[in-house]
Amino acid sequence: MSNSTPDQPTRVEPRVRATAVERRFGSGADTVHALGPIDFDIADGEFACIVGPSGCGKSTFLRAVAGLIRPSAGEIVIQHTDPSQVPLAMVFQDYGIFPWKTVEANVRFGLQVSGVGKAEAKARSKEWIGRMGLTDFAGRYPAALSGGMRQRVAIARAMALEPELLLMDEPFAALDAQRRELLQDELLQICQADQRTVLFVTHSLEEALILGDRVVVMSARPGRILRSVDVPFDRPRSTELRSTPEFAALKGELWDLLRGEVTVGGAA
Repeated sequence: MSNSTPDQPTRVEPRVRATAVERRFGSGADTVHALGPIDFDIADGEFACIVGPSGCGKSTFLRAVAGLIRPSAGEIVIQHTDPSQVPLAMVFQDYGIFPWKTVEANVRFGLQVSGVGKAEAKARSKEWIGRMGLTDFAGRYPAALSGGMRQRVAIARAMALEPELLLMDEPFAALDAQRRELLQDELLQICQADQRTVLFVTHSLEEALILGDRVVVMSARPGRILRSVDVPFDRPRSTELRSTPEFAALKGELWDLLRGEVTVGGAA
């Protein structure tokens, strides 16, 4: 007679796991402790937003997740579960698109670098140019586009890669309030439909609460996690959510936490 054990539930690993992550810049007496230590998991399909005062290290952490810089201590593990997909893509605050390439060529560029075939690259770039409302501008160069359109190009280029993880570093910070709200709404619709894992850095509590499943509040430098809050608002959401009293109450609660950090945080 053999012993049997009941089936154990399958453990789901987080898409991103950061363990005791720190980052220092410089050396000796000039060393700046910019970040950490931070322990932070992001679940598969989660839209996680990081907020904090200028200079707290939130963008530094995002770049460490992207592999653009190495942590001074600790480790970041990213689960890459589908070899047919790109592990991650990043959207920068300053667009990061090539001024000498057309909208179509910019969106197609990442696909070509990733080895996607010509026909599929053309189809994907066309799809995302259309989804971002840029079809009539596909042959234009960035100099002929508004700031909001350039950021749409950057988002289309990242989304066309169909990454398992999308990293966004204050992508709407340079836009005026109207364009910012329009792009928030577009991103909200896209990510709710695709259920993509997103790590989004912003200095705006309102933006974080509109977009995120979870908001992580960081301290002044060296940035540490003060609080992680699950956003209680049901999906699908629209930007009209910001006018509700529940939204205002949660925003006020987090601002009370953040206010002291902004006061002591110093310059970016």
